Amino acid sequence: MKNLIKLTLAVAIVVFISAFTLNKTEANNGYGIGDIAEDFSLKNIDGKMVSMSDYKDAKGFIIAFTCNTCPFAVKYEDRIIQLNNKYASKGYPVIAIMPNDPNKKPGNDFAAMKKRAKNKGFTFPYLMDTNQNVFPKFGATKTPHMFVLQKTKKGNVVEYIGAVDDNYKDASAVKTKYVENAVNALLKGDKVKESETKAIGCSIK
Repeated sequence: MKNLIKLTLAVAIVVFISAFTLNKTEANNGYGIGDIAEDFSLKNIDGKMVSMSDYKDAKGFIIAFTCNTCPFAVKYEDRIIQLNNKYASKGYPVIAIMPNDPNKKPGNDFAAMKKRAKNKGFTFPYLMDTNQNVFPKFGATKTPHMFVLQKTKKGNVVEYIGAVDDNYKDASAVKTKYVENAVNALLKGDKVKESETKAIGCSIK
């Protein structure tokens, strides 16, 4: 009986620790609003390395953690393309980053990324977080997970974190365009009113 009680307590402790760990993983433990985002150097689908420092004339960036296989990410692809088409010329280009481990999530390898970008006509870099050391710094947990950065003398300041908009199911039914609102505010020199929202998507593998 004593052994059974000890075993039960041990299992309960493991479950408690696991639950805590899961919650901690789901939380955004990376950058917060106002933090300076470190630059990165990741391989683009054209084989070249891309960094934010390459964009000398940029006023900021729309960083999109996305992938080929997540249905949420797929639904948002056209909207992310539209974001780049609308804001790249205004100084806020999109940089997309694929954070998944292709061995754990097939369909996200480099060849598949190249094919997807070509088929969709991506107008922005599609980078591979090969060693998976960039998305944890940002605190990205989902695909898609969006970050709007503003370039300043101090560095690239995080001004928005979260979802693209408020309706992943239907682009025509969107009422609030979070990323657009954030970029528009920054272009006007205003403060972003809604700086954090909940990212809706698949967990990064």
